[in-house]
Amino acid sequence: MGTVEDSSLIAQTPISTTEQCSWFSWRPTSERLLAAAEQQILRYVKTKINGKYVPIENNRHIWTLQANPEEQARTPLVLVHGFGSGAGLWAMNFDELSKRQAVYAVDVLGFGRSSRPDFPSDGADAENDFIEAIEQWREKIGISKFILMGHSLGGFLACSYTLKYPERVRHLILADPWGLNEKPPPGEEPFRIPRWARVVAAMLSPFNPLSALRAAGPYGPRLVQRFRPDLKKKFKRMFPEEDDDTVINYVYHCNAQYPSGESAFKSMTIPYGYAKYPMVHRVKDIAEGVPMSILYGSRSWVDSATGFNIKYLRRNSFVDVQIIPGAGHHIYSDQPERFNWTISDICDQVAKEDGLSVEEVQPPEFPEIDETEPFWHPKNFNKK
Repeated sequence: MGTVEDSSLIAQTPISTTEQCSWFSWRPTSERLLAAAEQQILRYVKTKINGKYVPIENNRHIWTLQANPEEQARTPLVLVHGFGSGAGLWAMNFDELSKRQAVYAVDVLGFGRSSRPDFPSDGADAENDFIEAIEQWREKIGISKFILMGHSLGGFLACSYTLKYPERVRHLILADPWGLNEKPPPGEEPFRIPRWARVVAAMLSPFNPLSALRAAGPYGPRLVQRFRPDLKKKFKRMFPEEDDDTVINYVYHCNAQYPSGESAFKSMTIPYGYAKYPMVHRVKDIAEGVPMSILYGSRSWVDSATGFNIKYLRRNSFVDVQIIPGAGHHIYSDQPERFNWTISDICDQVAKEDGLSVEEVQPPEFPEIDETEPFWHPKNFNKK
């Protein structure tokens, strides 16, 4: 069905210089091309999706995708994407997750179709800007409490938001979260970092993580396809044709524009991608009454041991750690059926706690995962 947008807001979307002079442009991208790419990735979503800009302070806006916003009885679910991503990548989750509650997926400030302001150079200040943008968005959208789920960087930001505004979060869900663990002492890394990799990392440290994508100009989309061939495989359920570049185009246009959020992320990291202010030292300060679920992919590079450590640190609170079999870091697209069922079950539990009647649904029979085969192997997902 795709996205139904507010035409007045679309009319306000400026046509960038890139779009006006596309023939001479070094980078073949623009805000309009990103919007078109998002429309393409959402075209197979059956649920009606409303897209709109939500204005926040300082003349900024947060692009928001809404599914089933008319549902008022249940606590809504808010989705926060990870680094280099956008709300459109929840395409395989909207239908199932919005069956019984409203779902809001935002483009994080500095990413996707949201405003791309200049962030403070200090990592803590940049993190606070992200959090305040979410809170201002909440006020404008008009929801008092919500289930907050963040993936990767979005999980880190969801944690940070809950630290500051615990009264707004009914349940915190961290999906393969980045930034929870601290950098191990030298010699204790879970993997050995070769000398050449250290040299390259030092040389590239002044640059933003995805600067090569923009420097590649018209070859940028090919660069995404070459270094992230797994993206097409993750969404093979929706786009089975081998030559379908829908996901590649969307990811490219999300990251080929002004690197606002990307620069902020860089200021929040230290070498080799660790968080400058890891959440494991702060998560114990989240209000005890906020329940938390932490999901990891069985094949992810993210260390699930940190989740169990958090369960120990928050032993006076509800913390559930689950491993999604057959999934890598992008658990929402690697194993969407299992992921959707797990999130829906959490939402049902919240509804029960709120005193609402919830129909008991038996878990589906998922195929047995063959960990020796890649996640996109037909044996490892349900064909619909």
